Amino acid sequence: MRFVIFGLTVSSSWGNGHATLWRGLWRALARRGHTIDFFERDLPWYAGARDLHALPGGELLLYPDWEAVRERAARELRDADVAMVTSYCPDGIAAAQLLLDAPSAALHVFYDLDTPVTLENVQAGRAVPYLGPRGLRDFDLVLSYTGGPALEQLRTLLGAHAVHTLYGHVDPQVHRREAPRENYRSALSYLGTYAADRQAALEELFIEPARQRPGLTFLIGGAQYPAEFPWSANIHFVRHMPPAEHPAFFSSSRLTLSVTRKAMADNGHCPSGRLFEAAACGTPVLSDWWEGLDGFFAPQSEILVARSTQEALDALDLEDAQLERIARAARERVLAQHTSDHRAAELEDLLERARTPALAA
Repeated sequence: MRFVIFGLTVSSSWGNGHATLWRGLWRALARRGHTIDFFERDLPWYAGARDLHALPGGELLLYPDWEAVRERAARELRDADVAMVTSYCPDGIAAAQLLLDAPSAALHVFYDLDTPVTLENVQAGRAVPYLGPRGLRDFDLVLSYTGGPALEQLRTLLGAHAVHTLYGHVDPQVHRREAPRENYRSALSYLGTYAADRQAALEELFIEPARQRPGLTFLIGGAQYPAEFPWSANIHFVRHMPPAEHPAFFSSSRLTLSVTRKAMADNGHCPSGRLFEAAACGTPVLSDWWEGLDGFFAPQSEILVARSTQEALDALDLEDAQLERIARAARERVLAQHTSDHRAAELEDLLERARTPALAA
């Protein structure tokens, strides 16, 4: 199949979770014989931290503004089998109109990688900058990074009529165990862009444990942390962690923390890609709790869960052998169910069902 996709970014992992997911899925689709044309607006904050310029089996098309690329996009859409727009695409509304008007038999797909944020804005009566006035009514298939009750809300609030999950995933060829590096060694690490709505949980599960365990090293990797962040002497910081560094970062962590943004945690059924990345690297994960987490990992045997500072401290105090058993079980689960190749196969099936109504019934 030939995919034409209008998305946020695949070229830069700075401050967003889309790029890593698209890279893994793109490679998996290419291995299965598909081609991809990915249209990405050349935004300055991504251009300044660009860490990918090309992928196999397709073309990354960077453009300065919509008018400069509209005619090229229209040409590519004529031969597309799948025409897709994603959440946070800067030209999402214009791109959606173009693909819906294109004289082709392509399936029209919307992929919401930010479903809780989309729904939160709709429920608050705020405009969603990547959705037009008809919402999702005109798409043949709507994919959601979030499952559970959010799927029905996409139907009732935005008019989607065929909605399915396409969860996060990991490319084990990229994320795998490496030799630990001294500059990344830590008792507990956290990898994530700063977000105000994660701060309360981060303080409870990371910052306060660091204060109570001053003899241990804690490590944060990510972008956009403010000057007033409550650092302590034993919390080290790496400003930007490109995907190429993630395996070393996780492999050097005795334990790594995953904290979910409030909108995602409130909706549940929204696994961070970091969970799968860390598990693929053989690192035990400590996570905050959200509804549906146990559908991806078994608490206490494949993942540790903390709802308080004390539970985070209890996880830090576990013996190495127990942490290694948990890490090994999580890695086996990820490799069996949550790789980019698994998601590519799921996407093929969903597209076939959308194209053949009898299969979808």
